[in-house]
Amino acid sequence: MQLARILDRVYLRVGGLTIHVSSAELPWPIVPAPAASRFLVEPSTADVEIDVHARRCDVPGGPCLFESGGPWRLYRHAGGYRFVFVANRSADPYKIADFNPEFSDGVVTIHEPFFAGVSSIDPLEYPLDELLIVSRLGRGLGVELHGCGVLDGSDGHLFVGQSGAGKTTTARLWLDVDGAVVLSDDRVIVRAEEGGLWMYGTPWHGDEPLASPRRARLTNVFLLRQLDRHALAPLSAAAAVARLFAASFPAFHDRAALAFTLAFLERIAASVPVRELGFTPGRSLIDFVRSA
Repeated sequence: MQLARILDRVYLRVGGLTIHVSSAELPWPIVPAPAASRFLVEPSTADVEIDVHARRCDVPGGPCLFESGGPWRLYRHAGGYRFVFVANRSADPYKIADFNPEFSDGVVTIHEPFFAGVSSIDPLEYPLDELLIVSRLGRGLGVELHGCGVLDGSDGHLFVGQSGAGKTTTARLWLDVDGAVVLSDDRVIVRAEEGGLWMYGTPWHGDEPLASPRRARLTNVFLLRQLDRHALAPLSAAAAVARLFAASFPAFHDRAALAFTLAFLERIAASVPVRELGFTPGRSLIDFVRSA
């Protein structure tokens, strides 16, 4: 399907959430990042959950609420939240993003001198897109996990692990499997919908550019551990939740969002098998997972 392209607005759908981005005030067209472009949808106003307007003006400051240690900081602002983005810790901000408390409506302010000479712009350029989705999910909608998601027939396998656990290695094994779809090799969104748990691919892939907007009903969760053989180990509910939380992306600055995330992870552990999967890379892992 050919998408209707409008230079000053785009619609993306990530994790079942539709984002409308408009920028009538900016001198550049909106061009999302390559992976995010796979999540573009036709213009629609009926089901927009997050509305973002981009503009240009000087970037104001304010008291810091949360310091990420990276390129962004979080502030309280006008009853809601403000993300401030800097190229380095000593530089002036090149972008800010103000959102209401529900993260359903926001304004992205571009500090124009930082973008001199560019031909296009992505107002939600990473990491803002992920920060926005994570913050919205924390309002009772779901959770993002560090994992590889695979749709295998009617089964949805989620392989969870920190960096180096083998998520991308596992994803590569499934690429040549007939009927299997890798939703992501690094970050997956899980939501409760239609009487069950569903996992979605995201634009934020790992070493491989594997980013699918599709979803799958979640049927298994495997916590990865590299061994010299394939092995499954059961986990207590508490251990499963602790391991899942360690691989989650919650809004750490928000107590209510943290409480929801923990409760949602408990729901996952109570609804589908969550087991430790010891494995050694090889095509035999596919049959082993299917037999599990």
